[in-house]
Amino acid sequence: MALFSQDALNPGVRKRKVFGWAMYDFANSGYTTVVITAVFAAYFVGGIAQKAEWATFAWTAALSVSYAIVMFTMPSIGAYADLRAAKKKLLAIFTACCVLSTAALALAGPGSVALAIFLIVVSNTFYSYGESLTAAFLPELARPDALGKVSGWGWSFGYFGGMLALGLCLGYVIWAQGHGIKAESFVPVTMLITAVLYGAAALVTFWLLRERAQPNPQALRQGGLKASLQQLHATFRQARQFWDFMWLLLCAVFYQGGVAVAITLAAIYAETEIGFKQQETMVLIFVLNLAAAGGAFAWGYLQDRIGHKIALGSTLVGWIATCVIAAITTTKGGFWWAAAIAGLCMGSSQSAGRALAGMFAPAQQLAEFYGLWTFAIRLASIIGPLSYGAIAWATGGNQRLAILSTTVLFIAGLALLVPVNVARGRAAALAAGGDAA
Repeated sequence: MALFSQDALNPGVRKRKVFGWAMYDFANSGYTTVVITAVFAAYFVGGIAQKAEWATFAWTAALSVSYAIVMFTMPSIGAYADLRAAKKKLLAIFTACCVLSTAALALAGPGSVALAIFLIVVSNTFYSYGESLTAAFLPELARPDALGKVSGWGWSFGYFGGMLALGLCLGYVIWAQGHGIKAESFVPVTMLITAVLYGAAALVTFWLLRERAQPNPQALRQGGLKASLQQLHATFRQARQFWDFMWLLLCAVFYQGGVAVAITLAAIYAETEIGFKQQETMVLIFVLNLAAAGGAFAWGYLQDRIGHKIALGSTLVGWIATCVIAAITTTKGGFWWAAAIAGLCMGSSQSAGRALAGMFAPAQQLAEFYGLWTFAIRLASIIGPLSYGAIAWATGGNQRLAILSTTVLFIAGLALLVPVNVARGRAAALAAGGDAA
């Protein structure tokens, strides 16, 4: 069987359309890799906030504000996108806004804490909108029994986008440091590199990917906002019908909280606790992305073979091991082991969750359900990093205790995954809206 088999796709879907969809994962991964994880996060704490005791907490608080905005707006945006068949149109708008605000981060320098926080809130909000909408295309493209592998294609390809952005930035940083250029001068350039790559790669998505959904006539008559809010209200009233999806959302709130800690605070932890230099941190994140790409790709095939629930649960066990190793190790070599396991689990757990959400989403409500999925993972992105920052602050900067406490999130996620019944959840989706094909 071909590695990228046409049999994995819905009737009428060509591979070039899937490539266009995967290119968005490629495009936006540079933002999380360079801005949220490897470069700007550590620069905010060490350069902009001048290593103040509250710096890590301020960083996590800024991200939490953006996630709160997304939580309370994305479900209705998703319902609007479904009823108006406007996923692609909205995706283009949100992408442009994220690219521009990412480029504007180049204006933030030492002492400009308020400006940096404002731009992070804006850019991360629009990034999150785009991430949710692109995920909603997945069930339109992949057959139900191939959601895992197709999700893995996109997620693994996305990590290569993150590696390209980080690699270009790393090359520039090494050159800049060799010429005596300080961080306040070279970090802004990395923001511009990231923004340009994001915008350029996303153009391929808008060229190749098309909207397969059709507008709902009721939405056209009533107005998109009113109809979308009515649809969202109806979904909440029918929550019992989607019991397994709701359990999955609760599960995601916890385990994605732990994943968010890794994405948001890995560079800060590596530099402040383990003693990594900035260029060493960038190399670490680069290798972590390589491991994540392999994990997402291979796990997608395994997920469709062994089942979504077992596949996701296995990654959570790996995350627990990662947190324990990171908390007890004192050497760079030991932390590399933790980072390697985290990389393998990161891509596989996020891809597995996205695919399982697609299994439970009715065909006519894909963006809405992925909006609810986004609500859960953004709530997780508040709970995880904010609790980490609060624990670190309350214990006088004890980040080892903070990272060890993150195991509680993964253990809770694993326990909440147990009641999820994949067959029952899929049956409810089919009864509500038919097959996504």
